[in-house]
Amino acid sequence: MDQSAAIAVSLEVMRVQSVIIESVAYDENAHLLRAKFRDSGETVVYENVPQEVYDSLLFAVSISNFFRSHIEGHFPRRH
Repeated sequence: MDQSAAIAVSLEVMRVQSVIIESVAYDENAHLLRAKFRDSGETVVYENVPQEVYDSLLFAVSISNFFRSHIEGHFPRRH
């Protein structure tokens, strides 16, 4: 198991109301955001995500729109 998977396993998973994202988890110490996508079932870890961005994602009117405009393409990602 790689480091990102090991970190993600220990995080609290939050199911979200989103068209594209099924669930998210956040490591506040490492600033890692894990997102599981509905259509593909793929899980991606985004690095260097500030706590404020994660909090804003959870409280966004549209999680999908917030994700596309503030996270996707803005932070390094790994599978």
